[in-house]
Amino acid sequence: MKLSVIISTYNSEEWLRKVLLGYAAQTEKDFEIIIADDGSNEKTKEVIDKLRSTFKNPLQHIWHEDLGFRKCRILNLAILKSKTDYLLFTDGDCIPRKDFVAMHLKNKQEGYFLSGGYFKLPMTISKSINDENILNQDCFDVFWLKNKGLKINFKLTKLVKNKYFASFMNWVTPTKRSWNGHNSSGFKKDILAINGFNEQLEYGGEDREMGERLFNLGLLSKQIRYSAICLHLDHSRNYVNQEKIAFNNAVRSYNKKHHVTYIENGIDKH
Repeated sequence: MKLSVIISTYNSEEWLRKVLLGYAAQTEKDFEIIIADDGSNEKTKEVIDKLRSTFKNPLQHIWHEDLGFRKCRILNLAILKSKTDYLLFTDGDCIPRKDFVAMHLKNKQEGYFLSGGYFKLPMTISKSINDENILNQDCFDVFWLKNKGLKINFKLTKLVKNKYFASFMNWVTPTKRSWNGHNSSGFKKDILAINGFNEQLEYGGEDREMGERLFNLGLLSKQIRYSAICLHLDHSRNYVNQEKIAFNNAVRSYNKKHHVTYIENGIDKH
Protein backbone atom coordinates (compact mmCIF):
# COMPACT_ATOMS: atom_id res chain seq x y z
CA MET A 1 0.00 0.00 0.00
CA LYS A 2 1.09 3.57 -0.73
CA LEU A 3 -0.25 5.33 2.34
CA SER A 4 -2.01 5.03 5.70
CA VAL A 5 -4.91 7.37 6.49
CA ILE A 6 -5.17 7.88 10.26
CA ILE A 7 -8.54 9.32 11.31
CA SER A 8 -9.03 10.56 14.88
CA THR A 9 -12.53 10.33 16.37
CA TYR A 10 -14.49 10.47 19.61
CA ASN A 11 -18.24 9.79 19.97
CA SER A 12 -19.09 11.37 16.64
CA GLU A 13 -20.47 8.39 14.73
CA GLU A 14 -22.80 10.41 12.47
CA TRP A 15 -19.92 12.51 11.19
CA LEU A 16 -17.52 9.57 11.02
CA ARG A 17 -19.91 7.71 8.72
CA LYS A 18 -19.87 10.63 6.28
CA VAL A 19 -16.08 10.86 6.45
CA LEU A 20 -15.63 7.14 5.75
CA LEU A 21 -17.94 7.38 2.72
CA GLY A 22 -15.61 10.12 1.47
CA TYR A 23 -12.72 7.66 1.60
CA ALA A 24 -14.82 5.04 -0.21
CA ALA A 25 -15.11 7.55 -3.10
CA GLN A 26 -11.35 8.21 -3.48
CA THR A 27 -9.77 8.03 -6.95
CA GLU A 28 -6.64 6.52 -5.36
CA LYS A 29 -7.49 3.10 -3.94
CA ASP A 30 -4.14 1.81 -2.68
CA PHE A 31 -4.23 2.89 0.96
CA GLU A 32 -5.25 1.64 4.38
CA ILE A 33 -7.55 3.33 6.90
CA ILE A 34 -6.82 3.40 10.62
CA ILE A 35 -9.44 4.90 12.94
CA ALA A 36 -7.77 6.30 16.07
CA ASP A 37 -10.63 6.22 18.56
CA ASP A 38 -10.14 8.16 21.79
CA GLY A 39 -12.58 6.04 23.83
CA SER A 40 -15.89 6.23 21.91
CA ASN A 41 -18.90 4.14 22.91
CA GLU A 42 -20.25 1.15 20.98
CA LYS A 43 -22.09 3.30 18.42
CA THR A 44 -18.80 4.17 16.71
CA LYS A 45 -17.82 0.52 16.43
CA GLU A 46 -21.25 -0.28 14.96
CA VAL A 47 -20.83 2.36 12.24
CA ILE A 48 -17.36 1.07 11.36
CA ASP A 49 -18.50 -2.56 11.22
CA LYS A 50 -21.46 -1.71 8.98
CA LEU A 51 -19.20 0.11 6.53
CA ARG A 52 -16.42 -2.48 6.36
CA SER A 53 -17.96 -4.15 3.32
CA THR A 54 -17.90 -0.77 1.50
CA PHE A 55 -14.10 -0.79 1.48
CA LYS A 56 -11.63 -2.85 -0.45
CA ASN A 57 -9.07 -1.03 1.66
CA PRO A 58 -7.83 -2.55 4.93
CA LEU A 59 -9.70 -0.88 7.81
CA GLN A 60 -8.42 -0.94 11.39
CA HIS A 61 -10.20 0.38 14.48
CA ILE A 62 -7.75 1.28 17.26
CA TRP A 63 -9.47 2.09 20.59
CA HIS A 64 -8.50 2.84 24.16
CA GLU A 65 -10.52 3.56 27.29
CA ASP A 66 -12.14 6.96 27.70
CA LEU A 67 -10.03 8.68 30.36
CA GLY A 68 -10.40 12.21 29.04
CA PHE A 69 -8.83 13.88 26.00
CA ARG A 70 -5.97 11.57 25.00
CA LYS A 71 -5.82 12.13 21.25
CA CYS A 72 -2.01 12.14 21.19
CA ARG A 73 -1.85 8.70 22.83
CA ILE A 74 -4.32 7.06 20.45
CA LEU A 75 -2.57 8.62 17.44
CA ASN A 76 0.72 7.15 18.61
CA LEU A 77 -0.90 3.72 18.93
CA ALA A 78 -2.33 4.10 15.42
CA ILE A 79 1.09 4.97 14.02
CA LEU A 80 2.50 1.76 15.49
CA LYS A 81 -0.28 -0.21 13.76
CA SER A 82 0.29 1.40 10.36
CA LYS A 83 1.71 -0.77 7.59
CA THR A 84 3.08 1.87 5.23
CA ASP A 85 5.96 4.36 5.30
CA TYR A 86 3.80 7.42 4.59
CA LEU A 87 1.05 8.66 6.95
CA LEU A 88 -1.86 11.03 6.33
CA PHE A 89 -3.58 12.42 9.44
CA THR A 90 -7.11 13.79 9.50
CA ASP A 91 -10.15 14.02 11.76
CA GLY A 92 -13.44 12.16 11.89
CA ASP A 93 -15.33 15.36 11.08
CA CYS A 94 -13.59 16.12 7.76
CA ILE A 95 -15.07 14.70 4.53
CA PRO A 96 -12.32 14.34 1.89
CA ARG A 97 -12.82 15.29 -1.74
CA LYS A 98 -12.33 12.34 -4.08
CA ASP A 99 -8.76 13.38 -4.98
CA PHE A 100 -7.70 14.00 -1.36
CA VAL A 101 -5.45 10.94 -0.96
CA ALA A 102 -4.13 11.31 -4.50
CA MET A 103 -3.07 14.92 -3.82
CA HIS A 104 -1.14 13.94 -0.70
CA LEU A 105 0.67 11.21 -2.64
CA LYS A 106 1.37 13.53 -5.57
CA ASN A 107 2.94 16.18 -3.35
CA LYS A 108 4.88 14.02 -0.87
CA GLN A 109 8.62 14.66 -0.86
CA GLU A 110 11.58 13.55 1.23
CA GLY A 111 12.57 16.23 3.72
CA TYR A 112 9.08 17.74 3.85
CA PHE A 113 5.71 17.31 5.47
CA LEU A 114 2.49 18.52 3.83
CA SER A 115 0.24 21.16 5.38
CA GLY A 116 -3.42 21.26 4.34
CA GLY A 117 -6.54 23.02 5.56
CA TYR A 118 -10.31 22.59 5.46
CA PHE A 119 -13.47 24.34 4.33
CA LYS A 120 -15.76 24.81 7.32
CA LEU A 121 -19.48 24.17 6.97
CA PRO A 122 -22.29 25.41 9.25
CA MET A 123 -24.34 22.88 11.20
CA THR A 124 -27.39 23.07 8.91
CA ILE A 125 -25.40 22.02 5.84
CA SER A 126 -23.32 19.51 7.83
CA LYS A 127 -26.55 17.78 8.81
CA SER A 128 -28.09 17.91 5.33
CA ILE A 129 -25.26 16.09 3.51
CA ASN A 130 -26.36 12.55 2.69
CA ASP A 131 -24.62 9.46 1.31
CA GLU A 132 -25.40 10.33 -2.30
CA ASN A 133 -24.07 13.88 -1.93
CA ILE A 134 -20.74 12.44 -0.80
CA LEU A 135 -20.43 9.65 -3.33
CA ASN A 136 -21.47 11.98 -6.18
CA GLN A 137 -19.31 14.82 -4.75
CA ASP A 138 -22.25 17.27 -4.78
CA CYS A 139 -21.18 18.60 -1.40
CA PHE A 140 -17.96 19.98 -2.91
CA ASP A 141 -19.84 21.97 -5.55
CA VAL A 142 -20.08 25.72 -4.87
CA PHE A 143 -23.53 26.04 -6.45
CA TRP A 144 -24.88 23.07 -4.45
CA LEU A 145 -23.60 24.67 -1.24
CA LYS A 146 -25.05 28.04 -2.22
CA ASN A 147 -28.45 26.43 -2.82
CA LYS A 148 -28.20 24.94 0.67
CA GLY A 149 -27.84 28.43 2.09
CA LEU A 150 -24.08 28.96 2.25
CA LYS A 151 -23.09 32.61 1.89
CA ILE A 152 -20.63 33.41 -0.89
CA ASN A 153 -17.23 34.48 0.42
CA PHE A 154 -13.55 34.36 -0.51
CA LYS A 155 -12.98 31.07 1.31
CA LEU A 156 -15.03 29.32 -1.39
CA THR A 157 -11.98 29.66 -3.66
CA LYS A 158 -10.64 26.57 -1.86
CA LEU A 159 -13.27 24.54 -3.72
CA VAL A 160 -12.18 25.70 -7.20
CA LYS A 161 -10.85 22.54 -8.83
CA ASN A 162 -8.12 23.87 -11.12
CA LYS A 163 -4.55 22.73 -10.58
CA TYR A 164 -3.01 25.98 -11.82
CA PHE A 165 -5.23 28.11 -9.60
CA ALA A 166 -4.57 25.79 -6.64
CA SER A 167 -0.80 25.98 -7.14
CA PHE A 168 -0.93 29.78 -7.31
CA MET A 169 -3.08 30.04 -4.18
CA ASN A 170 -0.85 27.59 -2.28
CA TRP A 171 2.05 29.88 -3.15
CA VAL A 172 0.45 33.22 -2.20
CA THR A 173 -1.57 32.26 0.89
CA PRO A 174 -0.25 33.92 4.07
CA THR A 175 -1.35 30.93 6.17
CA LYS A 176 1.54 29.25 7.98
CA ARG A 177 2.68 25.84 6.75
CA SER A 178 1.99 24.18 10.06
CA TRP A 179 1.16 20.57 10.89
CA ASN A 180 -2.65 20.54 11.06
CA GLY A 181 -4.30 17.48 12.56
CA HIS A 182 -7.22 17.61 10.14
CA ASN A 183 -5.08 17.56 6.98
CA SER A 184 -1.34 16.84 7.11
CA SER A 185 0.95 14.04 6.02
CA GLY A 186 4.55 12.96 6.38
CA PHE A 187 6.98 10.08 6.33
CA LYS A 188 6.66 7.67 9.24
CA LYS A 189 10.43 7.64 9.78
CA ASP A 190 10.44 11.41 10.44
CA ILE A 191 7.58 11.14 12.93
CA LEU A 192 9.28 8.25 14.73
CA ALA A 193 12.54 10.23 14.83
CA ILE A 194 10.90 12.85 17.07
CA ASN A 195 9.03 10.20 19.12
CA GLY A 196 5.62 10.96 17.66
CA PHE A 197 2.94 13.02 19.38
CA ASN A 198 3.55 14.47 22.84
CA GLU A 199 1.21 12.64 25.25
CA GLN A 200 1.66 15.37 27.87
CA LEU A 201 -0.59 17.58 25.78
CA GLU A 202 -4.37 17.68 25.59
CA TYR A 203 -6.49 19.88 23.29
CA GLY A 204 -4.99 23.09 21.93
CA GLY A 205 -2.11 23.10 19.44
CA GLU A 206 -1.07 19.50 20.17
CA ASP A 207 -0.82 18.73 16.44
CA ARG A 208 1.15 21.87 15.67
CA GLU A 209 3.57 21.07 18.49
CA MET A 210 4.60 17.90 16.69
CA GLY A 211 5.06 19.83 13.45
CA GLU A 212 7.26 22.35 15.24
CA ARG A 213 9.53 19.53 16.38
CA LEU A 214 9.68 18.28 12.79
CA PHE A 215 10.88 21.77 11.82
CA ASN A 216 13.50 21.56 14.60
CA LEU A 217 14.60 18.24 13.10
CA GLY A 218 15.34 20.06 9.85
CA LEU A 219 12.23 19.31 7.82
CA LEU A 220 10.48 21.86 5.63
CA SER A 221 6.77 22.05 4.87
CA LYS A 222 4.76 22.31 1.66
CA GLN A 223 1.44 24.16 1.50
CA ILE A 224 -1.40 22.15 -0.08
CA ARG A 225 -4.48 23.84 1.43
CA TYR A 226 -5.89 24.61 -2.05
CA SER A 227 -5.04 21.17 -3.48
CA ALA A 228 -6.05 18.62 -0.83
CA ILE A 229 -9.61 19.57 0.07
CA CYS A 230 -11.83 18.41 2.92
CA LEU A 231 -15.09 19.73 4.34
CA HIS A 232 -15.20 20.32 8.09
CA LEU A 233 -18.51 19.35 9.67
CA ASP A 234 -19.65 21.58 12.50
CA HIS A 235 -19.63 20.43 16.14
CA SER A 236 -19.32 21.68 19.72
CA ARG A 237 -16.02 21.72 21.61
CA ASN A 238 -16.89 20.98 25.22
CA TYR A 239 -13.38 19.62 25.80
CA VAL A 240 -11.73 23.06 25.57
CA ASN A 241 -9.80 23.92 28.74
CA GLN A 242 -7.95 27.25 28.78
CA GLU A 243 -5.49 26.17 31.48
CA LYS A 244 -4.43 23.16 29.42
CA ILE A 245 -4.15 25.29 26.29
CA ALA A 246 -1.87 27.66 28.21
CA PHE A 247 0.24 24.67 29.30
CA ASN A 248 0.48 23.47 25.68
CA ASN A 249 1.54 26.93 24.54
CA ALA A 250 4.26 27.00 27.21
CA VAL A 251 5.57 23.61 26.01
CA ARG A 252 5.59 24.84 22.42
CA SER A 253 7.46 28.02 23.36
CA TYR A 254 10.07 26.02 25.26
CA ASN A 255 10.53 23.59 22.38
CA LYS A 256 11.00 26.40 19.87
CA LYS A 257 13.47 28.26 22.07
CA HIS A 258 15.54 25.14 22.83
CA HIS A 259 15.15 23.46 19.40
CA VAL A 260 13.61 20.34 20.96
CA THR A 261 13.02 17.43 18.59
CA TYR A 262 12.65 14.30 20.74
CA ILE A 263 10.21 14.30 23.67
CA GLU A 264 10.12 11.73 26.48
CA ASN A 265 6.38 11.18 26.74
CA GLY A 266 5.85 9.83 23.23
CA ILE A 267 5.46 6.82 21.02
CA ASP A 268 8.44 4.77 22.23
CA LYS A 269 6.80 3.91 25.56
CA HIS A 270 4.29 1.78 23.68
